[in-house]
Amino acid sequence: MAIRQRRKGMKAIQQGLTAFRKARLLSRHPDVTVLVPKKKLGGAIYILPNLITTGNLFFGFFSIVKSLQGSFLWASAAILLAAIFDVLDGRVARMTKSTSEFGVQYDSLCDLVSFGLAPSLLMYQAGLNELGRLGWIICFIFLACGALRLARFNVQSSIGKASGDFTGLPIPMAAGVVACFVALWAGFEAKSDDFQVLVWIDRTLKDNAFRTTYFAVSGFLLAMAMVTNIPYRSHKTINFKGVKPFRLLVMGVALVALVAAHPEIFGFLLFFGYAASGPIEWLLGWTKLVDDDDIFESGSQTHLDS
Repeated sequence: MAIRQRRKGMKAIQQGLTAFRKARLLSRHPDVTVLVPKKKLGGAIYILPNLITTGNLFFGFFSIVKSLQGSFLWASAAILLAAIFDVLDGRVARMTKSTSEFGVQYDSLCDLVSFGLAPSLLMYQAGLNELGRLGWIICFIFLACGALRLARFNVQSSIGKASGDFTGLPIPMAAGVVACFVALWAGFEAKSDDFQVLVWIDRTLKDNAFRTTYFAVSGFLLAMAMVTNIPYRSHKTINFKGVKPFRLLVMGVALVALVAAHPEIFGFLLFFGYAASGPIEWLLGWTKLVDDDDIFESGSQTHLDS
């Protein structure tokens, strides 16, 4: 007890001397700025974003298991839950100022599992297995292009070129298109026979040939969209200054109501619409292709031995 009290007393004396020196320095030199060292964040704050990223990885692995078991609705829901965790980990890291290079690399590896491997296997198990070799080749192209998309994003982030719009379709959005279509197919039920549009959608989705064709075409196009140089809008660059807050609130309520009415349909339309928005804006001349040749320069690459 005596030793602890002595240590506390010495610490208090040192703090007092430091405060006295700062006060005397400021009294003699009022124009001098005294730099106070920031207190380092605790280890728990750095662990929190990585735990959320681990949740992303868990739901990606859970989706793979459910795809192998034939529970496609659960598999698609797990991919969407992984996307939610993918959004949360970055937000938490920025809010707590606990971003790190380890977290960036760990997040990319988890994204490759949850949004590359999981949707590829889901497409194969849900329809592309009927095409034999062509089916798994399309799934591999989707996975490989997703890995290339993540690698390009990491390099762009390291050289400060990833702060604006996205270059190519983000891999979570590509996975969302696959997951929402499977959810639309596996969980869709016509609410009323009088609404003929829902009946027609239900009959179309039950056609095995249609599902297989859709997975083959969309899987290849989504893969190409991820590695293309077409820019995609980011929420960070959207300007709401000209819109009044009350109108934004009304629009948000209307959007939530639409999704709640038929989540399978409107969820798919939201993801599919975003995936199609990049090429449409480029074809209309609203955006220009992004030059990313600098990411292959030797000075911007860091090779890590695994």
